Amino acid sequence: MHDKTIAELATALRGGEVSSVELTEHYLRRIESLDGCLNSLITVTAEQALETARAADDARVRGEAGPLTGVPIVHKDIFCTQGVRTSCASRMLDNFISPYDAGVVERFKAAGCPVLGKTNMDEFAMGSSNETSFYGPVNNPWDTERVPGGSSGGSAAAVAARLAPGATGTDTGGSIRQPAALTGITGLKPTYGRVSRWGMIAFASSLDQGGPMARTAEDCGLMLNVMAGFDARDSTSLERPAEDFNACLNSTLRGLKIGLPREFFGEGMDPGVARVINEAIDFYRKLGAEFVDVDLPHSGLSVPVYYVVAPAECSSNLARFDGVRYGHRCEAPKDLMDLYMRSRGEGFGAEVQRRIMVGTYALSAGYFDAYYLKAQKIRRLIADDFRNAFEQVDVILAPATPTTAFRLGEKTADPVTMYLSDIYTIAVNLAGLPAMSLPAGFAEGLPVGMQLIGNYFDEARLLGVAHQYQMGTEWHQMAPAGFE
Repeated sequence: MHDKTIAELATALRGGEVSSVELTEHYLRRIESLDGCLNSLITVTAEQALETARAADDARVRGEAGPLTGVPIVHKDIFCTQGVRTSCASRMLDNFISPYDAGVVERFKAAGCPVLGKTNMDEFAMGSSNETSFYGPVNNPWDTERVPGGSSGGSAAAVAARLAPGATGTDTGGSIRQPAALTGITGLKPTYGRVSRWGMIAFASSLDQGGPMARTAEDCGLMLNVMAGFDARDSTSLERPAEDFNACLNSTLRGLKIGLPREFFGEGMDPGVARVINEAIDFYRKLGAEFVDVDLPHSGLSVPVYYVVAPAECSSNLARFDGVRYGHRCEAPKDLMDLYMRSRGEGFGAEVQRRIMVGTYALSAGYFDAYYLKAQKIRRLIADDFRNAFEQVDVILAPATPTTAFRLGEKTADPVTMYLSDIYTIAVNLAGLPAMSLPAGFAEGLPVGMQLIGNYFDEARLLGVAHQYQMGTEWHQMAPAGFE
């Protein structure tokens, strides 16, 4: 059953071909036998998953099942889950058992989805390779000597290896789309404010956004139907009418205007990635789409802007982890200052400490105007560039990453090189737009992701454009050797 998509599993459950308990047990067995070489999960919640699966089967007998009732998923370990360790892949929260559910977790519980476990990630979502985790790096199932991308690398690897049919992720600067691209799955970052941030442990509050990760655009739409919605507990949540995000799956692409940003097709892109993206463009032409060159002149500044704004917000958000209220506390502190310094020094990894220091510096007296304020002004210009582009086109197409998955340890000694892994994704977060990555081919045996960017609240159109591509290609059906 693990070769089926979420949509296919939902159909099988409705038709009585399989029960949720049987399905959940099947995935738990795969996790037990296959995750040892991937390290994609931090916590496996077998008992809770089977309890939910039994309740889902009972609900189906009573005629009370919803579209995804009984379909198992995994959650990124950044979403608080009641009674389960929620660690953010950090020593700081290694002993934290959440007393409540995040808004996203609540919604999947209400939908009747068994949760198989919590996935590994970069510590506090800070990283592009899933190598900063306190629990060790995640390996890419396509080549276990390579990274799966980050920070949602555990979620991406679990879906790619068929350990779960779907996963939740979060995207602050590309952390859904980049790992989706490097592992050959589909991942969607919704419009900022679409999905509740309540109980999603904050990294950079003006950028973080939860979203679905699955094998197909159709599956991502089904998951987003569950995830999206207003949450009064989240001050950034947007109140909008409910909609079916899969309503446009079968819409024709004839006459659709797709923008190609000149700035995303220049130097720095691997030739193999460029070849795959150009082949995807040719495919869309055959479907009747029209292509228009567009300019995003300030997009080249997105990386430096992001690495001022995001660390500034993280330095504020992570101030609460002080060894006093909850989380890691050092042994036998001499005084309050020693408690703070050693608890934070021991609890946070090197990358988190680096970003806290950068952010604190950018917000400090005398530097706020020079760095943080200026970065926010450029951020507005980046958003304006997209706004101007969408006056000419319906969707923007670009590569998701400049290269395929790189080797473990290849970039850990050079943070700047690591940061450039997100060069094609960061601008979208700064503007708050929806975007997704979907598998478009292979370069030297490794997956390549194509990025589609939409206008605000245009997720349904994005999913339709992606679905039409997947109906005519087979890249999303490919499984890594040993995980078929």
